[in-house]
Amino acid sequence: MDFGIADKKAVVLASSRGLGAGIAEALAREGVHVLLCGRTEDRLQTNCKVINETTPGKADFVVADIAQDTFVEDLLSAIGEKLGGVDILVNNSGGPTPGTVAEMSPERLDNFFRSMVSPIITLTNALVPQMKEKGWGRIVTVASSGVIEPIPNLALSNTLRSALVGWNKTLSSEVAASGITANMLLPGRIHTDRIDELDHANAERSGRSLAEVRKATLSTIPAGRLGRVEEFASIAAFLCSRQASYLTGSLIRCDGGATHAI
Repeated sequence: MDFGIADKKAVVLASSRGLGAGIAEALAREGVHVLLCGRTEDRLQTNCKVINETTPGKADFVVADIAQDTFVEDLLSAIGEKLGGVDILVNNSGGPTPGTVAEMSPERLDNFFRSMVSPIITLTNALVPQMKEKGWGRIVTVASSGVIEPIPNLALSNTLRSALVGWNKTLSSEVAASGITANMLLPGRIHTDRIDELDHANAERSGRSLAEVRKATLSTIPAGRLGRVEEFASIAAFLCSRQASYLTGSLIRCDGGATHAI
């Protein structure tokens, strides 16, 4: 299916690896000019090289750390230089360290709010006006299935990502008449480095082997396996498509059926 977004311009946050990198490539396969963003220059270079050599789209990158106070300013400057404007914004961020509610100190809560919530809102607010001028825009915010069914020992993630749910729903209502959609895409157990890190932490905390932890995890997924990055990324690309113009304000789960909530 032709998603009708060839030659559109997109920014994908946290795209040096994992889900962000997969989404950037999926958009480029639709002919989109993608600006990748992350902290690790060599990974960004490699990802851009793959995209530019194997897809009809185009990729540039900017090294920028979402946790830094200058992140939004630096990224807006790079957007102006490399893209000239934005039609598609994919909000994505790394997850916080595991832990319980009792371990949510004010300092940790504030630090991760500044790297997972406030820059996403600030950047989106800065880019929405140019989408309104065009009468077209797509905003996809990657969160976690924990906003629907809180994940044990991920108290910070459950809390901060849930804040974005209320924000996204409010935003979607405010911009819908301008031809802009805003949706949230919620990964379950998609096989990335982040999942491996969480499983290692779980094994260490519980005294079990990594194999035992992974086996227990798979038993909770009706699909019986971890998801693949390309499966997740293809859903993100659809949410950015011409065909998805009447889909907004929604939470889309990609979890192999693992979330128990209806």
